[in-house]
Amino acid sequence: MSPVVCTLILAWRAFPDAPVVVAANRDESVNRPSTPPRVRDWERPALAPADERAGGTWMGVTDTRLFVGITNRRADGVEGERSRGLLVRDALEEPTADAARDRVRAELDEHDYDGFNLVLADADDAVRLSWDGTLTEERLDPGVHVVVNTGYAPPERAPAVRDALPPTDGDPDAWLDETKAVLRDHDVGACVHHEDRGFGTRSSSLVRIDSAGDVRFDYADGPPCRTKYDPADDRNGHI
Repeated sequence: MSPVVCTLILAWRAFPDAPVVVAANRDESVNRPSTPPRVRDWERPALAPADERAGGTWMGVTDTRLFVGITNRRADGVEGERSRGLLVRDALEEPTADAARDRVRAELDEHDYDGFNLVLADADDAVRLSWDGTLTEERLDPGVHVVVNTGYAPPERAPAVRDALPPTDGDPDAWLDETKAVLRDHDVGACVHHEDRGFGTRSSSLVRIDSAGDVRFDYADGPPCRTKYDPADDRNGHI
């Protein structure tokens, strides 16, 4: 399994002074090694966690304030020879959401991937790309969007998560702090424990990019129901 998140909540242009706000849980094999977010010296500097097996990532923020995040997507008959986390790295090399979308299109022409939902967002644009053997693209309107591993806005889980979210009529950092309760919630399926099958929620992330370009990236290196969030190592806020 490639590194992915399985619950991704994007509040895009929902707050006046913070165009990109994200809360996400990563569900993954308990035996797949990873490292917490730090500034990565990739083709373009990015604040991102890393999958130590394939070298990719499941989300990140670049020096141009582009956010990229991926969830898996169930897709029968689709098998990838390349890690989806490397596709996220490819997208993080680009300066804008639109350029990242074009890069993903090109990479899909060159490589095979397992199914995914990929979210690209900056201050100007937000795009969801869905791959199940066919690429579907959707430009997102301002507001709150929930993407999970069964696809975008599925009939049960995403609405349950959305209904549990706090309103976006206040401060974005306060909203993220309140949203921790949703990411910790087992009843809505955001935090899962299947250790008997070697699988579960391995980490959780809170990301805020404000209009001035300041970035908040808090990370729980374990299930958020029992793991503290700590600020990511971002070289004193500069990437």
